[in-house]
Amino acid sequence: MDASSVALYNQLKAAQPFFLLAGPNVIESEEHVMKMAKHIKAITTKLGVPLVFKSSFDKANRTSSKSFRGPGLEEGLKILEKVKAAYDLPVVTDVHESCQCEAVGRVADIIQIPAFLCRQTDLLVAAAKTGKIINIKKGQFCAPSVMANSAEKIRLAGNQHVMVCERGTMFGYNDLIVDPRNFEWLREANCPVVADVTHALQQPAGKKLDGGGVASGGLRELIPCIARTAVAVGVDGIFMEVHDDPLNSPCDGPTQWPLHNLEELLEELIAIARVTKGKKPLKIDLTPFKE
Repeated sequence: MDASSVALYNQLKAAQPFFLLAGPNVIESEEHVMKMAKHIKAITTKLGVPLVFKSSFDKANRTSSKSFRGPGLEEGLKILEKVKAAYDLPVVTDVHESCQCEAVGRVADIIQIPAFLCRQTDLLVAAAKTGKIINIKKGQFCAPSVMANSAEKIRLAGNQHVMVCERGTMFGYNDLIVDPRNFEWLREANCPVVADVTHALQQPAGKKLDGGGVASGGLRELIPCIARTAVAVGVDGIFMEVHDDPLNSPCDGPTQWPLHNLEELLEELIAIARVTKGKKPLKIDLTPFKE
């Protein structure tokens, strides 16, 4: 394992009250990503929340082939490298194919496995072999118990530094629901648990477009609800996509949290985390009650 990955993993595991993976859904331009990194870092530094900056170089699973996907692997990694150098931030980005892992591992501190691909053994093994931290998103179609197996695939490939992420469960054709029990059950994977509080509120292919076709909608107004729940239960990390102009975002605009409101929401989540005992199991006494 890379020494920097070991240090970061230990830092994130020990983070109080939680760590944050945050940034715009996709790299729109170098200028935009640098701007977002600057402002998000300023907020998290002020509040004392460990930050890993997130943005994708390619959104390979967009609803439509006409949708914006990002700058691609080579250009995207160059931009993320500049973010790391300019703001001294670790970065997380996702991979969709095994052949991308080696190049991504040279830049990213955390490699993210998309939910649709959480059981793909070859992809998990290729990501694990980079020696970087692996964040596996739970498939919308999966029980939380599946993630213990996915995490074990990473470990068997020689990498002990894995995290699992809840991002909602299919509820009919065009909706997701967050089952708070999953935050607890995911701990069976014996690794940090992350809550994706933005993608969990997608309405996949649920938005009809003028002129035909569909796109993913979402319930941005419920992001605080899911985030409060996750922090109260005691997750280790929060994943949150943040944008300075969500209504004009080229990707997943309906579920990106406004930069305007980031500090306010984080302040509330920190306050909840400080009073909850969610990270420690409550000992249940089943002996007969006596007067």
